[in-house]
Amino acid sequence: MWSSQNTASAAVPALSEGVRVRLLHAAQGDPRAAAELAAALTERQTTGLDPLPAEPLALAPALLRTHRRDVRALPDDTRFLLLLGAADQYPVPTHAYARAVTAARLDTRPLDTAEAAGLAHATAQGIVFRDARTRIAVYESASMTDRREAHRLLAAVLNGEGERPGRSWHRAAGALGPSRRLAGELRLAARVARAIGDPGLASALAERAAALTPEPAERMPLLAQAAAEAWQSGDGDRARRLVAATDDDALGGLLALRAGNASEAFDALLTATVRHGGDQAPDKAAHLLARATEAAIYTGDLRRCREAAAVADALGILPPSTLGALAAAFEGRYDDARDVLEAAAGRCGPGGDPTQLIHSGIAALLLGDHTRAFTATARAAASARARGDTVTVPQAMEFRAYTEFWTGRPKAAEGAVLDALRQAYATGQDNGACHLQAALAMFAAVTGDEKVCRERADSARAYALGRGLGLPAALAMFALAFLDLSTGRYAASAARLRALAGFGPGHGHRAIRHLATPHYVEAAVRTGDSRVARAAHADYDRWARTVRSADDLALSARCRALLATGEEAVEHYRTALDLHASGTRDFERARTELLFGSALRRLRNRTEARDRLHSALEAFEHFGSPQCAVQARAELRALGERASGAPGAEDLAARLTAQQLMIARMAADGATNREIAARLLLSPRTIDHHLRGVFSRLGIRSRIELVRLLGEESA
Repeated sequence: MWSSQNTASAAVPALSEGVRVRLLHAAQGDPRAAAELAAALTERQTTGLDPLPAEPLALAPALLRTHRRDVRALPDDTRFLLLLGAADQYPVPTHAYARAVTAARLDTRPLDTAEAAGLAHATAQGIVFRDARTRIAVYESASMTDRREAHRLLAAVLNGEGERPGRSWHRAAGALGPSRRLAGELRLAARVARAIGDPGLASALAERAAALTPEPAERMPLLAQAAAEAWQSGDGDRARRLVAATDDDALGGLLALRAGNASEAFDALLTATVRHGGDQAPDKAAHLLARATEAAIYTGDLRRCREAAAVADALGILPPSTLGALAAAFEGRYDDARDVLEAAAGRCGPGGDPTQLIHSGIAALLLGDHTRAFTATARAAASARARGDTVTVPQAMEFRAYTEFWTGRPKAAEGAVLDALRQAYATGQDNGACHLQAALAMFAAVTGDEKVCRERADSARAYALGRGLGLPAALAMFALAFLDLSTGRYAASAARLRALAGFGPGHGHRAIRHLATPHYVEAAVRTGDSRVARAAHADYDRWARTVRSADDLALSARCRALLATGEEAVEHYRTALDLHASGTRDFERARTELLFGSALRRLRNRTEARDRLHSALEAFEHFGSPQCAVQARAELRALGERASGAPGAEDLAARLTAQQLMIARMAADGATNREIAARLLLSPRTIDHHLRGVFSRLGIRSRIELVRLLGEESA
């Protein structure tokens, strides 16, 4: 799918990435359809501020005109058989075509004409159309009388167990006008669809019920229900279109949280919390407050955290743990924050509510407990999949990515995060996609992929600043600062991290600033600004001692070593490494060994310095972090050591960055630069840059040599 979609990418360059993904999917990869659809969008639709229209292909009149002409050229009996097949497939697939043909004793030989024209052919399961536009043209070209007859025939044969929703759909599709009886039947059918785990079908039935109900007061609740089901099924654009016709501020706030302005989302969700709390619906109010908490977390606004906590107190609602903990931590009440986070992180058992599990993962991350954070977020994704809650899976991956970074698994995580990124874009969760882009920028910083790091970080920051998303904006800035730090640009790194500390809501984030403190201390010390470094470390050390995380204590000891000299620094480094041994941040352990080895070299403790630096070098090569490996080799050379060069040709994974290795394998499989760019959500120019880097690192000059080399690796 992605390779065909990319053919159209040049035709729609002005679209935001999320809109591009969804539009190219709707266009079935047809470049003409994509260009025509893009031209028909409003300016707000091209940027993702407004949802895409219903049935986007219907906006391509020139293409449909050609398809309609082809359909109208067919005999009447052929067209009716095709109409029956089209009505059986979209928007509700009911798999009743063959039974309807048999029950009505229809002659199927006229389908030979359609097959000869290359428009469609029959199978045991039904009609297979040449493409989606042909199916639309068949249905739209038919008269209302023929459509009603087709739906009547399909409804008549849907009498099996579990087929009630499909039968009700066809009965309603053939209705002449509003009908209280049919609307009631559709409501019941939607309930059945929901019970069997088909939110997409439930949404279609509820929306049709809203169209057929003669009571205006009943319309809005049905549309809100349809919007909620559409959202759960992963159809974000449809959900946003439907909710716009309602006064449901709760659902509107949720959709804004995932694709709009985070501050506006918070306001809408908190308003809905107050309304439902006043209606004595504590469970609903608590759920909405949890969503408002997520919005507050995304903005990074302490004022909003306090406001939500005040509402929870006024309504007598137990606030979400992450909300109370963030408010306490931001105010410096670290003991209170730790106790609340510990309680939340402990609720990470299997099979739980996905949203609660995500909150447990966030709590564990804030505590520095990456084992529990990984467990909670992995279980959140599994629980969401089991419940058919498509949209929650990429949300879980947003926070799982932090655990992958801190524990030094960027290569292993990159493919999973890319899948989550595509899923976030496809389901209309552009805010979540922005967060995942920032995570990928962080992975690229760790693996020394400077061009990709900058491209993803710039993309994430540009989007985040327009939506008030302080969390991904801060993470993207941290990625750029880490890249500078690992390549020896200490002044640039310190400047970025100082800016990160000064950013307000919607631009920065206190939690990311805290995570970045050990790196800020290193950059500040390297540039001679020890006064600022000591102040930053003092607060970090207080938090580390409060939560008692082995890794946080280790990093605090490393900061203390950087701020000390001589034997005092050596003792702090030894303490740091002892603490790292009980933690999970293996990548940071390697960085501590690198800094320790450098300090030992300056103290002329050559033997231990050599051992520490070799250990760090081995770890960096294992993690696929060439920039840090370069620093370790430079230190070894300063000792007079001949550090081993890049690994041999047989270990390609060690010679290439994670991104380069992925691109090299795709290229060896025959994918073009444009096809690779579409799969990885990068520009073709960036892919070309990567391939040139691959050729240079491997000492080859063509794709043919690349195919041969990778073939030897797999042999």
